[in-house]
Amino acid sequence: MNAVPPIRDLLTQHGLALTPAEAKIAQVLLGDYPVAGLGTATALARRAGVSDPSVIRMVTKLGFDGFAAFQKRLLEEVEAGLRSPLMMMEAKRPARAAATGGRSVEETYIRSAAATVESAAAMTLPQTYGKAVQLIMEAKGRVLLLGGRFSRHIAGMLAGYLAQFRPGVIEVPSLSAESFDLLLDAGPRDTLVVFDHRRYQTDVIRFAEQAAERGAQIVLFTDVWRSPAAEHAKVVIVGPMEADSPYDTLAPAVAQMEALVARIVAEQPDNNGTRMEELERIRSRNIATVDGTKAPAKRAAAKKKR
Repeated sequence: MNAVPPIRDLLTQHGLALTPAEAKIAQVLLGDYPVAGLGTATALARRAGVSDPSVIRMVTKLGFDGFAAFQKRLLEEVEAGLRSPLMMMEAKRPARAAATGGRSVEETYIRSAAATVESAAAMTLPQTYGKAVQLIMEAKGRVLLLGGRFSRHIAGMLAGYLAQFRPGVIEVPSLSAESFDLLLDAGPRDTLVVFDHRRYQTDVIRFAEQAAERGAQIVLFTDVWRSPAAEHAKVVIVGPMEADSPYDTLAPAVAQMEALVARIVAEQPDNNGTRMEELERIRSRNIATVDGTKAPAKRAAAKKKR
């Protein structure tokens, strides 16, 4: 049995230090695995927007003598997959079986969505999340969040989280002519977080493009086919979307967004505390949540008894 781990595991191993160019290559490989690595080194370099030597340096860093050895290992994985029905099912998530095995439509869908979320874990390098955290938390200006028809709801969720950690968080509403006015003050001090999945929205892409032209840093959440907004992004977080449904699932995007929040909490615990404590005081004073705080009527009754 071959003890060499799959290349996907090598790319996502903890502690792997990649340069920005190498990280772009790894992201392309993970986003279209294993197809992206089956062409020439030049084709892979062009797709990642880097030089040919960057590809060679990365595969050497992974432990291969050169691109030929790297590709040989990748072809062995493909061949093994063709021989293994289990691996074929894994590669084609979710596995669309003719029969559901007695499961309900709902259970079948939820299981397929869960499998898609699981596959998302191997599609983005840990350092990619780290770079996204840096661009968001170290932005000296505003952090704007933007999404498409459905994904804007994920952008809104992230805005709610980020507002607990830092000031200057702005959720861009459903795009209109007035929404583009926000670009007036956009600049190098700002970060724009974009959610854009197929079918990509032209207005979202235009907003990201024009924000980048004004110097804003772009963090993009998208699918494996990559929104055209990726051309303007400093960080691209890619996730799968297919599930046992006529519709794509955004469950992986939600999971990746929450993973980003988890990374923020883990990396900046001291910076989060004071702001969150003040926010809780405001919420408590205004009885914003049902968390054990006495309701106004109960507090009034308590006063009468005293």
